[in-house]
Amino acid sequence: MNRTTPGERHEDSSYQPSDVERWVGEPPKSAGRTPFARDRARVLHSAALRRLAAKTQVLGPGIHDFVRTRLTHTLEVAQVGRELGQSLGCDPDVVDTACLAHDLGHPPFGHNGETALDEVCAEAGGFEGNAQTLRLLTRLEAKTFAGDGTGRSAGLNLTRASLDAATKYPWRRGDGPPDAGAKFGVYDDDLEVFGWLRAGVDRRRCLEAQVMDFADDVAYSVHDVEDGVVFGRILLSALADRAERATVWEVVRDWYLPGVADAELDEAYDRLRGFGYWPPTDYDGDRRSLAALKDLTSQLIGRFCLAAEQATHTEYGRGRLVRYRASLVVPHETRVEIAVLKGIAATYVMRSAERVALLSRQREVVHGLVSALRRHAPEGLAPAFRADFAAAPDDAARLRVIIDQTASLTDASAVAMARSLQR
Repeated sequence: MNRTTPGERHEDSSYQPSDVERWVGEPPKSAGRTPFARDRARVLHSAALRRLAAKTQVLGPGIHDFVRTRLTHTLEVAQVGRELGQSLGCDPDVVDTACLAHDLGHPPFGHNGETALDEVCAEAGGFEGNAQTLRLLTRLEAKTFAGDGTGRSAGLNLTRASLDAATKYPWRRGDGPPDAGAKFGVYDDDLEVFGWLRAGVDRRRCLEAQVMDFADDVAYSVHDVEDGVVFGRILLSALADRAERATVWEVVRDWYLPGVADAELDEAYDRLRGFGYWPPTDYDGDRRSLAALKDLTSQLIGRFCLAAEQATHTEYGRGRLVRYRASLVVPHETRVEIAVLKGIAATYVMRSAERVALLSRQREVVHGLVSALRRHAPEGLAPAFRADFAAAPDDAARLRVIIDQTASLTDASAVAMARSLQR
């Protein structure tokens, strides 16, 4: 493939010419926008981004008018990441693009759907939302095709720097560091483009990817608590009880920070209660109560991002920090405070008996849909996926196409397709 784009350049000397290369060369573009600004626009206008409006964040779309969908969460991550990245010297469009793209690969029903697809896709290499994001950006989202006679889609054909920034877990399944768990960022049949975008780099993540990941952590830790409070699942005053907090701290250890002691979590909770913005009374739905809650979320985001910005500049100086010139430094105390918020949301929202029952039903939908598509393929697939199915060389590749189709669906369209194919 022609992997340069004549006429594209970036005025910021902090980024190298290789950073603005594209997997497939494109004709020169008119002046006025940088290559990274074009990347952001491509993701912003993508169908995959629009579909996030109807995909589960924590609570499903339509359950409550206030709570986040996967799309609104994504937009908030982009705002947090763009400002933090810019404060460190990153190109804001690179970070913005990575943040907008970070959840594109999530299937219907969020992480629950991700687990279900991994179960049914074991024979084809498994499923991971972050690997699916790379697949969308470089193959499935229609924008650019190779000019080498293969007819292969190059997806949105983003620059190397933007693709790298959107790669949260830059390794194959089983090749990650010990603390990565089951997370990975590329399927075996996408290794060619992955090798191109990661040329000369090991498992390290570029700074822009680290900022994206941290912005995601900050946004969902804060906003999941806010949504839970407004939805009536979280009563912040209950945490004043030590026994109640101990229950939450068990969840923190189970899900987020193994080995952290109750005393350290209590200290983090006390810091959050004492920094001046914790609401003095429980949420009751009036405007003053909502304003206090919104002020809390704003101040928490500012607190966490400022801590990371200051610690990173202390470590690396005040110069332009981009790509592999630095790593994001997040103070341990900040990570513990974020884990406290995550634990609160996990305890009262994600582990509720009502939600556990819903998760079981959602997994049944995903399993049933994949099974039905295997019986009805290729006719039951959308036209684009029918072509992929016809071109697939073996059963594993054909299953991957069915998984691509399923992962592309919204919550509602997954339910509707499952019903239609089972008639």
